[in-house]
Amino acid sequence: MSAGLRRLYRSVFRVGWPRTPKQRLQAMLSSLLLHLHPTRVRVHVLRPSYTLGLGLASFFLFAVLTVTGLALMLYYVPHPGGAYRSMLDLRYAVAFGPFLRNAHRWAAHGMVAVVFLHMCRVFFTGAYKPPREFNWVIGVLLLLLTLALSFTGYLLPWDQLAFWAITVGTSIVAYFPLLGPQVRYLLLGGYEIGQAALLRFYVLHCLILPLAMAGLVALHFWRVRKDGGLSAPAHASERRVMAWPHLVLRELLVLVVVLVLVNAFAVAVNAPLEDIADATRTPNPAKAPWYFLGLQELVHYGAIFGGVAVPTALVLALLLLPYVDTDPRGVGLWFSPERRAANALFACLALAVVAVTVIGTFFRGPNWAWVVPWAR
Repeated sequence: MSAGLRRLYRSVFRVGWPRTPKQRLQAMLSSLLLHLHPTRVRVHVLRPSYTLGLGLASFFLFAVLTVTGLALMLYYVPHPGGAYRSMLDLRYAVAFGPFLRNAHRWAAHGMVAVVFLHMCRVFFTGAYKPPREFNWVIGVLLLLLTLALSFTGYLLPWDQLAFWAITVGTSIVAYFPLLGPQVRYLLLGGYEIGQAALLRFYVLHCLILPLAMAGLVALHFWRVRKDGGLSAPAHASERRVMAWPHLVLRELLVLVVVLVLVNAFAVAVNAPLEDIADATRTPNPAKAPWYFLGLQELVHYGAIFGGVAVPTALVLALLLLPYVDTDPRGVGLWFSPERRAANALFACLALAVVAVTVIGTFFRGPNWAWVVPWAR
């Protein structure tokens, strides 16, 4: 390499390819992305069986959503007629349009599932206990933001599926006493879904909620560093290794797995697109987005019970959990025997959430009657 090229390279990369421990430390400290990592990490947290890479996977899915969402914004028109035409253009006229839309949709659904699984992992390993209580609260807020992001994006195709899913979803919001109807009116910009609702959902989905998500993700990562890194059991080895290459290579592996899965789904499974939204043709049954079908199933048994009491109690319980359960035993271990009762209770609640979601998705038909999906 000539002196001029070497000088150009050094102006961009302060350190060459790190081969020695000293160069690895310099690489971590001189890079914007790598500087977010600690220079050394415990061997315990590098085991794939401990974190399963779920936190990283959710972050990478958010990155995929950001990139594909920015590309889709170039073709999207936030107006009822224009929105549906945008979907048709993406399907038939835009190069790689179907792939972009498919990748965005399946990454959004995947992020909801992965963030939920990540929260379960944190609970079952006791990683929410001191000094990580506040980071657990941030994680709960990130779960709620993930649901809000997916919900606001659901309306944007402006087809029958989107229109009636949002109609049902916002109706559940209205069940909250006192503020419920006002919140629904604020979301929709009126008493029915129209141009004002589409524009508000578009701005929420493309600007307000992503900025809030990015800020909370940054705070979440910062607190991981300030709280001493990932949790580990008291008897775990204190031996540490360099973050480069041990941690960085594992992160790249998770990124590759996420990209492969998203691309596979985007190629193999098309995102649904029904007829243009029509307020005069009500489908039977009209269902909320799949991640709110559990709530819709509970609302079927009682509006206040399913739409207000249960979700409010669950969110409050999650927020208060780390300040109530402060026993340090079992931290950093999957299904620790010292936490048998807590693990069993949380597992029952998580399975109940999954069960009512599956029932609402597959076992409810016209007039919300029971159906057997495999007998159709």
